[in-house]
Amino acid sequence: MAEKQRVLIVDDDANIAELISLYLIKECYETLIVNDGEEALRVFPEFKPNIILLDLMLPGIDGYQVCRELRMTSQVPIIMLSAKGEIFDKVLGLELGADDYMIKPFDSKELVARVKAVLRRYHAAPAPFTDRSGIDQQGDYVEFPGLIVNLTNYSVTYNGRSVDMPPKELELLYFLASSPNQVFTREQLLDHIWGYEYIGDTRTVDVHIKRLREKIKDNDNWSLSTVWGIGYKFEVKR
Repeated sequence: MAEKQRVLIVDDDANIAELISLYLIKECYETLIVNDGEEALRVFPEFKPNIILLDLMLPGIDGYQVCRELRMTSQVPIIMLSAKGEIFDKVLGLELGADDYMIKPFDSKELVARVKAVLRRYHAAPAPFTDRSGIDQQGDYVEFPGLIVNLTNYSVTYNGRSVDMPPKELELLYFLASSPNQVFTREQLLDHIWGYEYIGDTRTVDVHIKRLREKIKDNDNWSLSTVWGIGYKFEVKR
């Protein structure tokens, strides 16, 4: 029997946390509820969640700080939950490394759907073909000098080293690199990468591009380029 996926629910509203837990248990997830940020950080190494549902407004240290602390050691998927719907709050959450952001009140079925979607993107098994870089590659991947982006096992190799990257960042990089020199608007990228799961401001794309550029610097042969007034492209220099 397959092991249940574990969900850590961090919310100081007991009613909301219990409701979320009930829906997830019904879908055969294992859940653990904690009510503050300090407790979330304490139980994280022991519970080893596959995904975290993180409320922003917590007693003690808030959800932003919890996310920041977790991202220092882990790429576990995080969905932020908040009654704050301002663009600034969404962008800040994404910049800190959250994979998604839901505004309260939300539909429990939609939350479950997003949990499933994030986990589908996050989990993948490595496979047995070795390319000339010495890194195992198989399935859907793109390769350029100094860069391999593998969508099958969700890995990025940059200048011979593995780069930790949340699912959305990797999918965005793969999508752009799969169509070199093609320009995509922010709206097109939102539609292709986030799809029905996310109805958000186009600055979400800008945040993810910024994070990609911090991890992957332009190469002499390629670059992540801004096309002013339109969007972005993965530019291959001939």
